[in-house]
Amino acid sequence: MPAEAAGGKPVLQPVDAAARALVRRLVRAARHAALAVSEPDSGHPLASRVATATDIDGAPTLLISALSGHTPALLADGRCALLFGEPGKGDPLAHPRVTLIGTAARVDRAAPEHERVRRRYLARHPKAALYVDFADFAFFRLAPARASLNGGFGKAFAPTAADLLSAMPDIDALARAEAGAVEHMNADHADAVALYATALCGAAAGPWRLVSLDPDGLDLACGDAMERLDFDAPLASADALRATLVALAQRARTAASGGGVRPSGAGTTADGPTRRRRPWPRCLPGSRTAGTRSATRTGS
Repeated sequence: MPAEAAGGKPVLQPVDAAARALVRRLVRAARHAALAVSEPDSGHPLASRVATATDIDGAPTLLISALSGHTPALLADGRCALLFGEPGKGDPLAHPRVTLIGTAARVDRAAPEHERVRRRYLARHPKAALYVDFADFAFFRLAPARASLNGGFGKAFAPTAADLLSAMPDIDALARAEAGAVEHMNADHADAVALYATALCGAAAGPWRLVSLDPDGLDLACGDAMERLDFDAPLASADALRATLVALAQRARTAASGGGVRPSGAGTTADGPTRRRRPWPRCLPGSRTAGTRSATRTGS
């Protein structure tokens, strides 16, 4: 891409916080993307649609079959690109999109990260449970080197790998706690999860569930519908997770009440009427001190 357009005006704008948030949102909120690889024999580019998820740091993950054309291509040359971004109404080129450029590597089934990658992918694509463990299917993880972000006409950026991935110091601690936190929120705070979607994301009411957590925000699903809710600021540590979820729940209840909208999940859980809530599990970051007997409520 040229550094300057006709007339000397720079084509690329500096990557600021807004551009960084946009590119991460485009990747993390997506359920599919266009994958471009090079055919091993001809060298010609080959593009195909693939279902996507993300690892805890935001790196895209794919589950693909050895029977597909892009699997032998990636095994021969892991260099590839992924295009994210959905066109909306009107001119499709007026809507933001980003191309991630990097190298994809197969995630070995015996690797420590395989269970996490598998869990996060299935949370976003539950129907993939039918074939995820077939011998000819494998996960690939893209290590992005750079990106080309187009936020609309006249909004071009060239994010680096540091702009694309979350860099929370103890991200491994969050990765270890994520599954338990997601299970706890869905089991004991379904009302708060529903309000995250309806009051904060503007989604229609429904059986919303928390899909995943990461340093930058959380993902929600209701059938095939997905919503992305970014935190006001990235988590500084895994210990900040509980307080952040509590603050979001309080804000969601305020928004629902102030807007004249009756909280759809207020006083109920996914299982029916309000019941005694279990405390935030003590094994999770941000839990209250041992010995606290009273049940805690998210947002209470």
